[in-house]
Amino acid sequence: MAKLWAGRFQTDANTLLDEFNASIPFDKNLWEEDIQGSIEHAKMLYSIGLLDIHELDSITHGLQEIKQEIMQGNFTFSLQDEDIHMAIEKALSEKIGDAGKKLHTARSRNDQVALDFKLYCRKQNLVIQKLLIELIESLLSIAQHHTNTIMPGMTHLQHAQPISFGYHLVAWCVGLKRDIERLQSSMQRSDDCPLGSAALAGTPYGNERENLALSLGFKTASLNAMDSVGQRDFALDILYDIAMVMLHVSRMAEELILWSSYEFGFVTFADSFATGSSIMPQKKNPDVAELLRGKTGRVYGNLMALLTTMKALPFAYNKDMQEDKEGVFDSVQTAIIGLKILTESMKTLTINTENMRKMCEKGHLVATDLADLLVKECHVPFREAHHITGVCVQYAESCGKDLSNIEIDSLCEMLEKELKNLVTQKGNMESIVTTISSESLKLAINLEHSMQRRNSLGGCGSDEVKRQIHILLQWLRSIA
Repeated sequence: MAKLWAGRFQTDANTLLDEFNASIPFDKNLWEEDIQGSIEHAKMLYSIGLLDIHELDSITHGLQEIKQEIMQGNFTFSLQDEDIHMAIEKALSEKIGDAGKKLHTARSRNDQVALDFKLYCRKQNLVIQKLLIELIESLLSIAQHHTNTIMPGMTHLQHAQPISFGYHLVAWCVGLKRDIERLQSSMQRSDDCPLGSAALAGTPYGNERENLALSLGFKTASLNAMDSVGQRDFALDILYDIAMVMLHVSRMAEELILWSSYEFGFVTFADSFATGSSIMPQKKNPDVAELLRGKTGRVYGNLMALLTTMKALPFAYNKDMQEDKEGVFDSVQTAIIGLKILTESMKTLTINTENMRKMCEKGHLVATDLADLLVKECHVPFREAHHITGVCVQYAESCGKDLSNIEIDSLCEMLEKELKNLVTQKGNMESIVTTISSESLKLAINLEHSMQRRNSLGGCGSDEVKRQIHILLQWLRSIA
């Protein structure tokens, strides 16, 4: 069967070319956007006098029938049709006759595919935003119950300072908030409609592009026809946005993997979100988190593939751009299923608070608090306080204890000795107080007190974490 564009050709395309050139195996995903764009385009053609009312009604009803056929699985997609645009146009002409052949007036497949793909990316952008909102809501719901649940905060994967589990989850949420804001920004940049740009130079028909843009949900029509058909910034935007989403998801997944190990024992995945081993009966593997971590590399690859495809193309449309869709489809579906399963698995996660508390008694998490006490109560310069605290840590390790569990009288005696030595050695530190109260020292090396006293803006004190949660919840309500 001859192609719709075959008038200039003397022979039919080679069947191998049909297979190599066709995009319909994957761009059929754009059928809904294609029909939407075609209906609005037909209305525009009527408004400028290129269709009469009967032709418009015939086209509209024909496209609606095709839509129902596709939804019901009764539409046949064929390689011979080359792409989704030709498939629908051919089916429409077969259904309604010559009126269907008028639909492609004042447009090209170049602006048609740019429109369809942009509509798809905008729709999926909103879907991903919604899933991110649901994930943040789930995390904040957990965080609200754990603003006093103490756990070791880490840097370099080494014990650093005591924080709360709720505080850690809020940190996750702040990253996800940026992901939503990034997606919102991408929506604004893609808020111009390419339809009516035609092949690259516009049309001689006087298309009402601004009205058409509004009818399709855009703020305005695109400024330059050549740029409209020759750019895929909107596709790269959603690929980058998804890459950033998955970066944050992967870091969360890595922590969940660590926390679910016997070495940590902070969390336990529900049986419904874990798998076993084919050989080791005792195993309960965090496959959800591992797959989330693994699929992140996949979406990075999709982003790099399209960047590489676009980097050397001359302006206007080139067939290379047919390679824009599969990676986007894949990344979108990966993000959607990933966010859904992460949200659901978090809802059923068991939080082992006792194990978190026990792990805080390793690694001398209160060392900084002891140094701060020397600065505040004894007027010791911080660098000197840092050194004295380091000596105390060595002493604790020699006793086989954590600094938070050292006997107070022994620690007082040691500190007073070090403070007196400091005054003697430096000679000009008469302002240093060489005695320290046992009550102050008890508070300084108390893990819960250490966490709560960090109540500065953005800190981990319970009241401050509750404030952060409140701000995030307010923000979620503002974008709902």
